[in-house]
Amino acid sequence: MKIQPISSGYYYSVKQTKNISTPVFQGGIKPPFGEALNDLKVFMHHIYEYKKGLRSLILTTEKSSNKEYIKYRLEKENIPYLIHDVSDKMINVFFGNEDCIKVVSTFDKHLNKLPPEKDFMLGIMLGYDKILQCKRYMQRLGGKINSPKG
Repeated sequence: MKIQPISSGYYYSVKQTKNISTPVFQGGIKPPFGEALNDLKVFMHHIYEYKKGLRSLILTTEKSSNKEYIKYRLEKENIPYLIHDVSDKMINVFFGNEDCIKVVSTFDKHLNKLPPEKDFMLGIMLGYDKILQCKRYMQRLGGKINSPKG
């Protein structure tokens, strides 16, 4: 039976959590277990990457049902964040460097409606490949920029 850490001080066996009463965190937030814990594995890994300095800004799409725990965990870790509802069931969670979060907060929450310049900025801030971001930018512009002369 594999033991998985949930949060500092709490350890549960994934198989055993269905049979035990779940402790409650500050503010009445219950720790995730079972399927919810599986849903949050990528989120937890992103926190790890941020804290190790591998990324300065993270964007992850998560289930709305995990929103309160996500907020709790980011506040507990003292990580600035921004959450946008994507639908009734999904949320976009940006977290990381405070200056990056301030910039992202000026963007339209509907990422598919961002103008090419902001789409490019966001991609670079998230650490996407620079060359691919340049190509994406040019495609979104429809090739409107003149080629450099040299």
